[in-house]
Amino acid sequence: MRRVVGLIGRKLGHSWSPQIHRMMGCRGYKLYELEPEELEGFLRRPEPMAVNVTIPYKQEVFKYVDVVDPAARDIGAINTIVNKKGRLFGYNTDKCGLEYAILRAGLDFSGKKVVILGSGGTSHTATAAARSLGAREIVVISRNGENNYGNLEKNADAQMLINTTPVGMFPNCPAAPLSLRSFPKLQGVMDVIFNPLRTGLLMEAEELRIPHAGGLAMLVAQAKAAEELFFDKTLDDGLIESITQKLARDATNIVLIGMPGSGKSTVGKFIAQLSGRKLVDADRYILAHTGKRPGDIILSRGEAEFRRIETEALRDICSRGGQIITTGGGCVTVPENYGILHETGRIYRVDRELSSLTTRGRPLSAGGLQGLQALFEVRDPLYRRFADVTVKNDGTLAECAGKIWSDFCENTRY
Repeated sequence: MRRVVGLIGRKLGHSWSPQIHRMMGCRGYKLYELEPEELEGFLRRPEPMAVNVTIPYKQEVFKYVDVVDPAARDIGAINTIVNKKGRLFGYNTDKCGLEYAILRAGLDFSGKKVVILGSGGTSHTATAAARSLGAREIVVISRNGENNYGNLEKNADAQMLINTTPVGMFPNCPAAPLSLRSFPKLQGVMDVIFNPLRTGLLMEAEELRIPHAGGLAMLVAQAKAAEELFFDKTLDDGLIESITQKLARDATNIVLIGMPGSGKSTVGKFIAQLSGRKLVDADRYILAHTGKRPGDIILSRGEAEFRRIETEALRDICSRGGQIITTGGGCVTVPENYGILHETGRIYRVDRELSSLTTRGRPLSAGGLQGLQALFEVRDPLYRRFADVTVKNDGTLAECAGKIWSDFCENTRY
């Protein structure tokens, strides 16, 4: 009989699981969106079965499973079910996935005070993982519990933090459940969210130079453990790293910033040809959605209104990964845009001599070289803050594109 292999849950449109399991050799992995009344019938079907379980059924499936692994019972959640000769066995691979991600990031929980944000099912997994990794004290922060977001000062001495809430998850990003500045002694931050690759919480950890990790490696590691249970086989641990890096690279946008007329749009076209990626020009996007060119909007409605429109456009554009994104020269003047671009992108500044910049049709670049110099002096520190890498556009545009694509392939790491 044909074997049923896949993921069961209620809303699975943004799941990365099929791609991950296919990369592990399981080509038949499918998504099964089930309503609550369909769950029992699906699990009782006669075909051989091996499935992952996600929200909202990780607790509900206990009533249908014949044998529960001790780790899953302790955590109170099942995320993997395997039918063995007509009996359903329930496991939890999230815990080992979370532990892998924590250790991979070099976060040392031994003897530390750990705060866990959220009290749902994943919070129980995080508690079990923190305990297993030797945490001295574990405090769960919830909206209404004894330890809540209104009395964070009670736990200001926390040394490690794990976010298990959905705050900051696509599409509601960048956002964060709290500011890490509430915990001045933090030594590590773990966010189980994997989409976007950098949540608001992780970007703040980056800013504060606190070691941190997102949820992608956890997702891949738990999938590897599940795959081993599905087919009763052992997979090489190296798969976790290779798949994690490929997924991260494929999901990361290449974002081009720089002075107006620096060649971003044409460089972006060359990178698109090299990479096979889709090119999205923010100014063209605005034209398509408003019917007006950016320069016309600035002249008729003012720069502030244009910047508002531009930020909303960037938010929508950057909600998708794997693209080449070219931005307007002034997007860096809005601080909010940094998080929007950085959460899904590696940001490249295309830097060109002022005397070589084009100004035609650019109202904010008017005034010749003197006007450009004044504009540059305002924007240069902003470009420096936004950019991950600066690439000189002092040769051909194709050469500049080649430098960016080479850097992206060699240095995009998760």
